[in-house]
Amino acid sequence: MGGQYRAGAAVVPYTRRTVVTALAMPLFRLRLLLPLVAALALAACARSTKPEVPPALAAPAPVKLKIGLALGGGAARGFAHIGVIKMLEANGIHPDVVAGTSAGSVVGALYASGMDAFQLQEAALALDEASIRDVRLFSGGLVQGRKLQDYVNTQVGNRPIERLRLPFAAVATQLESGRRTVFVLGNTGQAVRASSSIPGVFEPTPIDGKHYVDGGVVSPVPVDAARELGADLVIAVNISAQPDGGNPDGMLGIVGKSITIMGRQLGEQELARADVVIRPALDPIGAADFEQKDIAILRGEQAALAALPAIRRLIEARRHPAPVHATGKPAAPPRR
Repeated sequence: MGGQYRAGAAVVPYTRRTVVTALAMPLFRLRLLLPLVAALALAACARSTKPEVPPALAAPAPVKLKIGLALGGGAARGFAHIGVIKMLEANGIHPDVVAGTSAGSVVGALYASGMDAFQLQEAALALDEASIRDVRLFSGGLVQGRKLQDYVNTQVGNRPIERLRLPFAAVATQLESGRRTVFVLGNTGQAVRASSSIPGVFEPTPIDGKHYVDGGVVSPVPVDAARELGADLVIAVNISAQPDGGNPDGMLGIVGKSITIMGRQLGEQELARADVVIRPALDPIGAADFEQKDIAILRGEQAALAALPAIRRLIEARRHPAPVHATGKPAAPPRR
């Protein structure tokens, strides 16, 4: 059966074969074009694919850090604590909590009361040994300790421990049980007296039916007490005399060195829990050398100055921890 189809203005006769051929030609050409179209589509997709972006680093907010100061015992060598505090304050490092043992509790209580380093130094230079030593014979010790208690209470404005400007702890040893006792409430001067009652030199301090002696027997440098006050980073100051083969002078020196020897292993274990340990070079200053206050303060300044780089690094690392990926994983250290 024939027919016609119009191509332009001409009329062309057609048959069934002509129609089939005419329809088949576009389909044949389409089959030839399909691979090309597919290749072009793949190429377009490849061009539009973006490189994988690593997860963003999340910068953590700065951490509020509570710095603790643990001041050890050492009688007259305790003036070195003032030098340490002077250097810390001069470099913008202000402890938030303070713990003290023996001589460290004296300096610590005054500092926690609100005195700055220079006020501490003025008080130290004005201190007359006779004003804190009340000798009494035929008792449990040569010194009663009441004068020391009154001196501290006067310096802190007769405020109890809980009303001092900074949280404060005085560490003593309960004589009946031998246990460590941490005073964080109550009479400030009495707590310091208990913490400073060197056995054989001071009478034991009676408090609520119990008796207390020097905290250096169980905690020569009160790192743990500073932690218990909430410190995140503890700066410990160890002023105890190390056995050097020499013979200590006087009863105070003998007793002080004996306490150091007894508490050495325990003290080293506690010191290991500090973040930074400052050890002023105080030899040959003895436990009874109150006339060498200036030298002890200077040695404290020098030791703190040497420790400043380590203290700053730790504070920076704790306040600004390493950034983490958005996935929660820590960022990998940079390649060197």
